[in-house]
Amino acid sequence: MKVTINDVAELAGVSIKTVSRVMNNEPSVKQATLDKVTAAISQLNYQPNAAARNLASTRSYSIGYIYDNPNAYYVIDMQKGLLEACRKHGYELLIHPTNAKSVGIVQEVIDLVQHARLAGIVLTPPFSEMPEIAEALDSIGVDFVRIISGSTPSPKLTNCVLVDDFTAAFKITNHLLELGHTDIAFLCGDEEHSSSGERLAGFKAALTKRGIQANPKYIVPGSYSFESGVKGAKTLLALAHKPTAIFACNDEIAAGALFSARLSNVEIPQQLSIVGFENSPFSRQTWPPLTTAHQPNSTIALQAAELLFRHARPGVHLANTEQQPVFIPELLVRESTAVCPR
Repeated sequence: MKVTINDVAELAGVSIKTVSRVMNNEPSVKQATLDKVTAAISQLNYQPNAAARNLASTRSYSIGYIYDNPNAYYVIDMQKGLLEACRKHGYELLIHPTNAKSVGIVQEVIDLVQHARLAGIVLTPPFSEMPEIAEALDSIGVDFVRIISGSTPSPKLTNCVLVDDFTAAFKITNHLLELGHTDIAFLCGDEEHSSSGERLAGFKAALTKRGIQANPKYIVPGSYSFESGVKGAKTLLALAHKPTAIFACNDEIAAGALFSARLSNVEIPQQLSIVGFENSPFSRQTWPPLTTAHQPNSTIALQAAELLFRHARPGVHLANTEQQPVFIPELLVRESTAVCPR
């Protein structure tokens, strides 16, 4: 038979209300009582039903994750990290895909939070970079954590987990420069994502440090998709003076660029080096495997959820910059890069 809260209370020798107070992390519970109830929960392997707790309490035991990202691998990794944290804390996760460019997106988010009675919400780009969404959530007293591209913790960036795309892009570009490449192109992601701008800025900074001016013809606008990589590489390979290396803003773009190069009979990496970003399965499924930057999305999501659970009180947000985790994606060198051919 399924273990109930009554069984926990009986084993611990306390009331059901006391068990509930322990599970709700109420500060008034004495340490001795906390230890007895915790031991009983562990011994009976009690798994509280979050949906039932939502109905029986004024407090919610569900958090939300909304996204608008064409990269399915990114979304799956995010869900994995969030679910791990939810299971640990006894919460449910509501996943809601939507269109960030929708005219009524702010109201849609508010309706979702209120109708589902969410305790909080995790925002990823581009939602995490939309101040109107943060302001709306603040106005109804719902806590949130943003996963956002940035390198320096700041009091202005409250409730954030930062991903230092700038530094990672600088390192990737420096890797190509050390291989002798100076004619390096950059295939951009969606311009509404801050990560695109941060990665481009890191790319340009690495070139500038070596006294190299970025060639405007080598910077191609695009989106975070395989098709964008195919199209962008085709444009670059049609130039009279072709680049010897391509920095793609993510692995999907890089995979598309590699495919386009193959169609043009360009050998990788003998004639053209290609790098990606994020270390998604795309980077390992191509031939040759892509040099990229490992972005631990599951760990980032887990940290964001933990941050949300610690501060899931209406109107309370982080102000201490030391509590803003910063992740720097790590360079992974694979077979898609080689010494400059000329």
